[in-house]
Amino acid sequence: MDYHFSDRVKALKPSAIREIFKYAADPEVISLSAGNPAPEAFPVEAIRRCSDDLLREQPIDALQYSVTEGLPALREDVTAFLQKHCGIHTPGDSVLITSGAQQIMDLFGKSVLNEGDTVVCEEPSFIGALNSFRSYHAVLKGVPMQEDGMDLTKLEDILKSDRKVQFIYTIPNFQNPTGLTTSWEKRRGIYDLAKKYDVLILEDNPYGDLRFAGENIPSIKTLDTEGRVLYSGTFSKTISPGMRVGFAAGGSTLLQKMVVCKQGSDVHTNIWSQHVIHRFLHGWDFEKHLCGLRKIYAKKYAVAEKALQETAPLLQYRPIQGGLFIWCTLPASIPMIDYCKQAVLHKVCVVPGNAFLTDENTPCQSFRINYSSPTDEDLARGISILGKLAADWPV
Repeated sequence: MDYHFSDRVKALKPSAIREIFKYAADPEVISLSAGNPAPEAFPVEAIRRCSDDLLREQPIDALQYSVTEGLPALREDVTAFLQKHCGIHTPGDSVLITSGAQQIMDLFGKSVLNEGDTVVCEEPSFIGALNSFRSYHAVLKGVPMQEDGMDLTKLEDILKSDRKVQFIYTIPNFQNPTGLTTSWEKRRGIYDLAKKYDVLILEDNPYGDLRFAGENIPSIKTLDTEGRVLYSGTFSKTISPGMRVGFAAGGSTLLQKMVVCKQGSDVHTNIWSQHVIHRFLHGWDFEKHLCGLRKIYAKKYAVAEKALQETAPLLQYRPIQGGLFIWCTLPASIPMIDYCKQAVLHKVCVVPGNAFLTDENTPCQSFRINYSSPTDEDLARGISILGKLAADWPV
């Protein structure tokens, strides 16, 4: 049968480099490609007890339909957490519970983008968000990343010349894929430029609670006095990605439009998960849990950094202070895509850097390593294999 696809999706095609990831399922392959939290980071026993108590005490509440905006008690939890933990309290804002942070990208794009509108994003940036914006036929314009965040001069050049920009997409903390953190000066600069050119900001912060070194930097959202910033958060990296619970904080008018879009998508976020997370936040010491996560990732990053320094000296990398990713750059003499394909044949899987670009055909010498999910032994061995592959590359 001939299927007639919509104009919106028929141009979307799987990337050729995604074929590399199929090999990651091979049990003999060391996967440094996934963005998964460390297995030892999951609070399994706490989740089990919260779920048992929920199904014993509130079984129908956990199994019945619920409101699209999210469990009211969990929305209150998020509001209190953002105010106390992050200093976020914009008058007129509200909270929407979503099916992971990825759904925020989709609902926000659906709510504010028309075909041909422009989204300004960091270059490189999170592929999941870029694909969501592409699905609404947005024009993606990337701003090169400097050591302390986006190049503000080039950001203003785009805002000044393109009146179809709808929003700026940024991941200020331990950015995916580079691991970079945007400085406070640049966060203020991004917000000031958004005000000057009257555009929105989508601030994506899935990794901010995983800081294991350095000082916390306030969110861009803390500068917001007019509902210009939509803040995207998630429990995926701190409790469980499989539970699919994220949250958006932003202007009530904007969130109400996203609610209408969500009703046509999934009605509401998994209500069992929402109840379990609410119970976890109240029955367990969440701050202590976060401290435990930071210790796990500090230890694992130390393993990765030691391996990079001792066994992979040809791989340049940016030191990080948190998050899940390390951005490695090859010497100019080694073609990155060919290197990544050879790495798979040597039983190590990484993510080619051009997967994160607005145009995948742009030359790129970098690739992304996830250090959080492999065992320490596999992590060190995988990096050692990558180092030897680079050292043995024919010139």
